[in-house]
Amino acid sequence: MKSRITVAWSTIASLLALLPGMAAHAHAGLPETSNITLRRGHPQDFFSGTTFGAVISRDSGKTWRWVCPDAMGYGGWRPEAYLWRETGDILAATGSALLHSPDAGCSWRTHPFFKSTWVTGLAAHPTDDRVFHAVTGRPGIANGVYRSDDGGETWTATPLLRTGLELNAVRVSPVDPRRLYVSGVSNNQMVVLRSDDAGDTWQEFPHALPELLRPYALTVVAVDPVAVDGVWVRVSAQGYTHLLRSEDGGRTLTQVTVLDDTFINMDLSSDGGTAWVGTLNYFFMGSSTGPLEKQPLPTGNACVLRDGETLYGCGSTWLHDWALARSTDQGRTWEHLFALYEIQGTQLCPRGTPVRDLCPARWPQLAEQLGAPLYPDGGVEEPPPPPDAGTPDAGTPDAGTADAGQQPPEPKSGGCAAASGPPLPLLLLLSSLLPRRRGPRRPHR
Repeated sequence: MKSRITVAWSTIASLLALLPGMAAHAHAGLPETSNITLRRGHPQDFFSGTTFGAVISRDSGKTWRWVCPDAMGYGGWRPEAYLWRETGDILAATGSALLHSPDAGCSWRTHPFFKSTWVTGLAAHPTDDRVFHAVTGRPGIANGVYRSDDGGETWTATPLLRTGLELNAVRVSPVDPRRLYVSGVSNNQMVVLRSDDAGDTWQEFPHALPELLRPYALTVVAVDPVAVDGVWVRVSAQGYTHLLRSEDGGRTLTQVTVLDDTFINMDLSSDGGTAWVGTLNYFFMGSSTGPLEKQPLPTGNACVLRDGETLYGCGSTWLHDWALARSTDQGRTWEHLFALYEIQGTQLCPRGTPVRDLCPARWPQLAEQLGAPLYPDGGVEEPPPPPDAGTPDAGTPDAGTADAGQQPPEPKSGGCAAASGPPLPLLLLLSSLLPRRRGPRRPHR
């Protein structure tokens, strides 16, 4: 006999398929995970970006707690990835601001150094926890590559800084950290730029890609873990994602595969021979030179991260009952780590921090939507007081806490943040079909 959730989501999938002009995307505008990072040197610490803020685990995934977007202050422009330093600091580029949390996610700020531009990419040094590189891409002003040698506190522009340049990504080679790759547009031409000396000098390689019809958004997405000249980029054209590879440091590109879906991210095996790609709806695996084959799991916002020989993957709780899983056989089988209904309330933070002041009041509504326990033991110190109680930690939402002094860019054309969901009446109908979960469910076996 099928469970209620299986039947409900079969019905939902059928309804979505009937919508004119809309793909039946797995997430359907519902809450999802969208990326995963591990704290450097602390593999028991997980931080996962979501469509509703972020969730954090400090015990190898046994318990998960919520960090609400209001406390993070990024508005509607979500980070595509986070970087978690060994010191506990978390950094993220949103495409508008550079976010920084000095205390493992309890308090957040937007870095004032970038208040007049947009931080579109961020990369960490593979071995030095203090060194970061950021790129900017705000039209109409000088953009370029910036370096920090103190964990993101202060930043210095590299010589690559000019008008007419809009950058979208940066990657650091794990083979030689002095090798940097960035991508974007230079005077309306798609380019890959490479530095062999940590950003002091740069070579620029334009890519017209005449074999594609109106290509755009050329983006560096991965670097080879064993060959310094190996780099992968993706480019969009006519609704398809083309994954390309260079074996000569970005000078020339060769097609690896074509994906009929929106690219989320990719990773490579430790020997560089296997590639995994997550897209808006599917997960692909194959030789890093192609072709890639669609896998049965995960589905829905299928992000991927390799840590050593372990693979982590995002997926849709609504489709296969987990939002994050782990694989020890290169993605062939997956072990459940957590589902959205297993979130144990808000992150435990000191009073006076944005997470403690703002998030508890918002948790009941999200818990109802996810089917999560409302106030599990240890989930929050206490239920939030009513708005008129006058206690200092009740917290009130402030719509203006996003990027103070910045006007964020228009939503991106790709990625899970930009996927259009069904109209409100349909969402209400879909919500009514979902089984109402009450209280914690039994652990997944």
